[in-house]
Amino acid sequence: MKDSVSTILTELAPPTLASRYEEVRQQSVYLCQPLQPEDYVVQPIVDVSPPKWHLAHTTWFFEQFILIPYFLNYRVFNDQFNFLFNSYYESKGDRMVRTNRGNMTRPTTEEVMQYRAYIDSHIAEMLQDVDESDSEVATLLELGLHHEQQHQELLVTDLKYILGHNPLFPAYSEASPPTSSERITTEDYVTIPGGNYHIGFQGNGFHFDNEEGYHQVYLADYRLLNRLVTNGEFLAFIKEGGYQNADLWLSDGWAWLQENQISSPHYWHQQNGEWYNYTLQGLRKINLAEPVTHVSYYEAEAYARWRGKRLPTEAEWEVACRLVGYENDFHQLSSANLVESSHYHPRPLQKEGTDSVPAQMVGDVWEWTHSAYLPYPFYQRVEGALGEYNGKFMINQMVLRGGSCATPESHLRITYRNFFQPDKRWQFTGFRLAEHC
Repeated sequence: MKDSVSTILTELAPPTLASRYEEVRQQSVYLCQPLQPEDYVVQPIVDVSPPKWHLAHTTWFFEQFILIPYFLNYRVFNDQFNFLFNSYYESKGDRMVRTNRGNMTRPTTEEVMQYRAYIDSHIAEMLQDVDESDSEVATLLELGLHHEQQHQELLVTDLKYILGHNPLFPAYSEASPPTSSERITTEDYVTIPGGNYHIGFQGNGFHFDNEEGYHQVYLADYRLLNRLVTNGEFLAFIKEGGYQNADLWLSDGWAWLQENQISSPHYWHQQNGEWYNYTLQGLRKINLAEPVTHVSYYEAEAYARWRGKRLPTEAEWEVACRLVGYENDFHQLSSANLVESSHYHPRPLQKEGTDSVPAQMVGDVWEWTHSAYLPYPFYQRVEGALGEYNGKFMINQMVLRGGSCATPESHLRITYRNFFQPDKRWQFTGFRLAEHC
């Protein structure tokens, strides 16, 4: 199991793992503190799951993959929960249709919290007996914690969709993110010489199996925008008819645009000739200096084409990110705008990039790349339920890099490969430009 899920945590003693378990589990509950009872059940679209379901599904993961197989004489909390809270694991049996998650008025939120407490108490008891050399259980626990952190990010973005489609545009948080009215006018590019580079995860520590396959890539000389594309720049694309010019769009993107009548990034609203966007602090006027977000791959690619540029590949992004000085981990990033900042919104550029070092590589928005989500060389999908975690999604999706304002800090790595279908934009998705030298 250790090799199959690519998590190496044998050096973690039980108290360390127990402390991390408690911290991650509490963060999910903390993110739900601003909610009202009615907020826990809403599912506006198939991509968005009710907050109550996230709280239960992450708990189900620990029960199914750790407690049932490893806790002696464990008694399942509720026999019906496997059907209700399984997400996509075919090997775990039948499950509720994804679109019906919003119909779950029962079990109540209170019962879900009781479920969490029940599982947490059993995990705490198990951790008292886990030997640090028992990598099997430690590996699965750490995988479960990173799985929960993935759902914490989904929880934030799903809440934004739920509240952002309420006609009252209610605020989730009263705290206002740092703002700037200054419009960025400079456009500098980092020149990166071509050559052979290595990408992918190497070394010890947690990583997902899709990051494995440390391998060499050849890159031609290229240049990368040293910051993210802003609202002000994307607004110019709108004003100059970017959404009406079929020549700028991929065929699938143009069909998607026409079918869904898309004419601006998600959460943008035009009122009395002024542009506003919904944020988790409520509806407010567009800040031209902020990174544009909630755009699809199609929109990012069309904008790049309009500018005579392109999107970077994921290899180009990773190589450029290493220029900033990062290796495997992004830990101790006090300046990065991640979920711990509690802004829940991308912020204007805090520190200028230079012509040799790019800025905004971590946090704020996930960056679309020009790379399809495919396996690295030597990738082998593992057998069993955990093999369903990443491998079966390696088709018809594009890779994103860098994390967002909703991503937990301890969850990120330079090699982290996020992936979504090219039309998705309910996540905090943005982009930067690239070009050939």
